[in-house]
Amino acid sequence: MKPKVVTLAMTGASGAEYTLRLIECLLSNNIQIQFISSQPGQIVMGMETKLKLTGSPQKMRQTIVDYFSADPELIQVYSRDQWTAPPASGSSVADAMVVCPCTMGSLASIAVGSSDNLIHRAADVAIKERKTLILVPRETPFSAVHLENMLKLARLGVVILPPNPGFYHGVSEVSELVDFIVARILDQLGIENDLSPRWGN
Repeated sequence: MKPKVVTLAMTGASGAEYTLRLIECLLSNNIQIQFISSQPGQIVMGMETKLKLTGSPQKMRQTIVDYFSADPELIQVYSRDQWTAPPASGSSVADAMVVCPCTMGSLASIAVGSSDNLIHRAADVAIKERKTLILVPRETPFSAVHLENMLKLARLGVVILPPNPGFYHGVSEVSELVDFIVARILDQLGIENDLSPRWGN
């Protein structure tokens, strides 16, 4: 079933283009986004894209609304220390959560349930409420510690979706590689899409 509300968190790993494309696709499906970014995530966004996320959550919300020419009702932005935000509570948990991209530090914190900021707490809530949680870990190579943390989370039902694009569909643009991964995220969320060619089509 297509979600109505998705919590989307961005941490400080490379891969901001995935985040932007995912936001665009969620908005085009009229899905409400609860957006949270760590400070390193904001820095990476500014380094890798034309979107600069600075200032208060209210200012960042307006920046995102303007960037995508979006319906303001579809976007809420929360700071990583905003403990009163809806994603922090199981009584108002979103239908699904995506951490894209996800640093190994964030993945480790989620694996041990530390809940030391709103991103980690929201992920902890998603796990305990048995909601879809998708982590997009952007690191290479993986160490044994990384793999053990991912295995622990996978056994809890968390979707581990590394951004490893395929090339079988004749890639000519970087945007096609981005779409390949975002399409897989949307698939896991139950959102129909035609961003990337299917195998055999």
